[in-house]
Amino acid sequence: TYFESVRTAFKGDVALETTAFVEQYWRIAGNTGFNESVYRIVSKLEESGYVVEEKASPEDRLVYRIESRPLKNPTWEPIDASLHIIGIDQPILQYATNRNMIFKNSVSTPKDGLTSDIIYIEQIESLKDLDIKGKIVFAEMSPRKLYKTAIIEGGAAGIITYDNPAYLQPEKNMTSIQFRSMPYREGSEAWGIALSYAAKEKLKAAVLKGKTQVKVHIATKHYESEELTVVANVIGSELPKESLVFSAHIQEPGANDNATGVGTQLEMAMITSQLLTSGSIKAKRTLTFLWGDEIISTRRYIKEEDKRTAAINWGISLDMVGENTTVTGGSFLIEKMPDPSAIWTRGKDKHSEWGGRPLKVEDMTPHYLNDFIINIFKTQGKHANWEVNTNPFEGGSDHTPFLRADIPGLLLWHFTDQFYHTDNDRIDKVSQETMKNVGVGALVSAYTLINSDENTAIDLLQTIEQTAIKRLEEEFELSKKIVANGGDLTEELLILNTWKDWYIKTYASLTDMAPTNNETLQLAITKAQDGLNASVNSMIETLK
Repeated sequence: TYFESVRTAFKGDVALETTAFVEQYWRIAGNTGFNESVYRIVSKLEESGYVVEEKASPEDRLVYRIESRPLKNPTWEPIDASLHIIGIDQPILQYATNRNMIFKNSVSTPKDGLTSDIIYIEQIESLKDLDIKGKIVFAEMSPRKLYKTAIIEGGAAGIITYDNPAYLQPEKNMTSIQFRSMPYREGSEAWGIALSYAAKEKLKAAVLKGKTQVKVHIATKHYESEELTVVANVIGSELPKESLVFSAHIQEPGANDNATGVGTQLEMAMITSQLLTSGSIKAKRTLTFLWGDEIISTRRYIKEEDKRTAAINWGISLDMVGENTTVTGGSFLIEKMPDPSAIWTRGKDKHSEWGGRPLKVEDMTPHYLNDFIINIFKTQGKHANWEVNTNPFEGGSDHTPFLRADIPGLLLWHFTDQFYHTDNDRIDKVSQETMKNVGVGALVSAYTLINSDENTAIDLLQTIEQTAIKRLEEEFELSKKIVANGGDLTEELLILNTWKDWYIKTYASLTDMAPTNNETLQLAITKAQDGLNASVNSMIETLK
C-alpha cells in the first residue's frame, strides 16, 4: 500500500527544481547560497501545509522551525578569481568556469591582482632552503602540510596546489577541480588556488622551463553571519515521543553533493503532508526532516534533547542521492550500520573508493535497520529496473552522529562519482528518476517504521531469518575454501560466530517496534535465535 501511494505521488519535479536552485550557489553555513536554500525549503514547506512552530495550535501536526545560532567564525563567500601566467594572454583558470579554484577562507588579493614569482617544489622539505616570503609556492600535494610550512612558517603570499585523486579520472576530466580549504585566521592575508589537471600541466610546463611569474586575482568576502537549521516535524498521532529522523546537509557546492539530498528530502516532506492530509497514510510516530550543516546540525539535534519532544528511534542520511550514473559512474549505495562485513570485507562485499578503516568486533551495531532498508530498496530497484548496492560502514556523513549516539542510522548515497567534490558536479549530472527512486524507497521505509507494531516485527523477523541463513551459508562456503587451502581455522570460526552473534542480537532489536512487551513476538524471536544457533553450530562442527 505504501509503495502504491508513494510511487503515484512522487514525481521528482520538486526534487529536481530544488536541486537546480540550490546548486547555483557555492554553499557553506551562513553564506548567501546556504541561507537562500533555507528560505526556499521553508517557502515550499509552508506551501504544503507546514506551520511555523511558534504560531502552531495543539491540533497542528505539520510544524517547522528555523534554528539560528551565531557562527564561531565569519562565513565566507567566493566572488571571482583568475590565474594568469605572465607572458600568456589567456588565463589558465577563471572562476566563471572553475568555481572551486579558490580555497575556502582565502582572502582577496589587491583589486588589480598580485603578480609574483612562483616557486615549484616536489617535496615539502625543499622549503627549508628557500626564501619564499611574499612569493607563491606551487606543489602537487595535499595542501594541508603545504599551508602550514609555506604560509604560516615561510610567509608565502599564497599557495597553488594540484591534488585530484585517481577516482576523479583527472586525465579524462581535465577541467575538474576538487574543492579545497584553509583554516580561518583573523587578520590573515593568505589565499590558495587549486588547479585542474589541464591548468596544472600548463603551469608545470612553464615553471620547468625557468623563472616564471603569475598574476593572481581573487575576490572573496568574509562576514559575520548565523548558522541556520530547518527542522520539520510530522507529529505522531499515537506515539509522538518516538521518531524517525531524515537528515540532508545543505553545505558543499555541488549538485549531487548535496543539492540532490536537499531537494529529494523536500519533496519527501511535501508528499508526506499530501498523503497524511488525504488520509492515504497514518503517522503513529513522529517523522522529522532536518536540513543543515553536515554532521554539525545532526549531532546538535541529537544532543539538544530539550529542543525536541521525541526520542530518536532511527536516523537516515540522504547524501548524493540523485546521480545519473551513466554520466558519473558508480551506483546507488546503502551504507550499512557496522556489521561484520566492515571487519572482514570479502565475498560480494566491497568498500567504495572512499574507503573505510577495518572495524573491530566491539564496534558492531546489530540492528534490523540494515536488512529492512536493503529489502525495501531492492523492491523498488526491481520495480524500476534500478541498480541498488550496499557497502560496509565507512562514515563521513550525517549517519555518523546517530551511530555515535547509539541510534540506528545509515546512509543513502552514490559512489564512485568521477565528479565528486569537483566544480563539474553540476545539474547535468543529476537524474530526476534516481531522486524519485531514492525518495520512494526512503518514504516507504519511513512510513513502515513509524507505523510499525508487533505484527510488522514478526513479518520482518521472517524476512531477516532468511537473510541471516543466506549470509551465514555464504560465509561458511568462504571459510571452507580458506581452511582447505591452509587458512587459519580460528579466524574462520571467529567470523562465523561474529555473524551469528550479530544476527542473534538483530532479531532481539525487533522488540523496539512493539509499543508494549509482546509475548508472541518474544517467542518468535527466541525460536529464530535457537534456529540460527543450531544452524551455525552445525557449520562450525563441519568446519572443525
